[in-house]
Amino acid sequence: MKRIKLVVAYDGTNYCGWQIQPNEPTIENELDKAIYELTKEKVHVTGASRTDTGVHALGNVAVFDTESSIPGERFSYALNRFLPEDIAVQSSCEVAPDFHPRHCETRKTYRYRILNTEFPVPQKRNYTWNVKGKLDIEAMKEAAKYIVGEHDFKSFCCVRTQAESTVRTIYDIQLKRHNDEIYLDIMGNGFLYNMVRIITGTLVQVGKGKYKPDYIKEMLSACDRTEAGQTAPPQGLTLMNIEYVE
Repeated sequence: MKRIKLVVAYDGTNYCGWQIQPNEPTIENELDKAIYELTKEKVHVTGASRTDTGVHALGNVAVFDTESSIPGERFSYALNRFLPEDIAVQSSCEVAPDFHPRHCETRKTYRYRILNTEFPVPQKRNYTWNVKGKLDIEAMKEAAKYIVGEHDFKSFCCVRTQAESTVRTIYDIQLKRHNDEIYLDIMGNGFLYNMVRIITGTLVQVGKGKYKPDYIKEMLSACDRTEAGQTAPPQGLTLMNIEYVE
């Protein structure tokens, strides 16, 4: 028996998130089916990040155990023959039998794409949030500075979160405009349910002038979801990569 690590990219538009759900299409289910088609083993992959409905990924991580003789680095080639065109394994390798993608120290990077145009662009509807009107990018950058560091992010997560602790560390946030799009890149040691989307929605409201940048400090100290801003929709969010820290 050996443990295989997969780096997986997917377009989440047609899926009800990562995690298996009864009678619903999910990324996890498609991977399980592909592994069965390849190895005839009924295995269940374990993912590093259980992304929501409509959320995308370029570098999510999953592991599974197998008795197959296929070399670890060849699984990426073999599995892609059995996966739909909106899911692709980017790389694969054999890892230690006790490696668990969620029980390691990591740095996760997400990107949120905002389409700042007066009218929607249909071709971008599944990958951006269309926000109309002028956004003050400098104010948004100023507000983002207060989010960097170790904080209790209870105000910035869904009230249904099941996390034992709501303390997380954000290492970096970058906001950049590229033509009509604004990219928000955020790196942290972990993220709570809806955390990136709530941070994004809050920063957009700062950009629209609803909040002053330094009001972020009061939101954090309140530890109350009602104090923070709106939740941005899922389709603008992509899990870019997961870095495992030695």
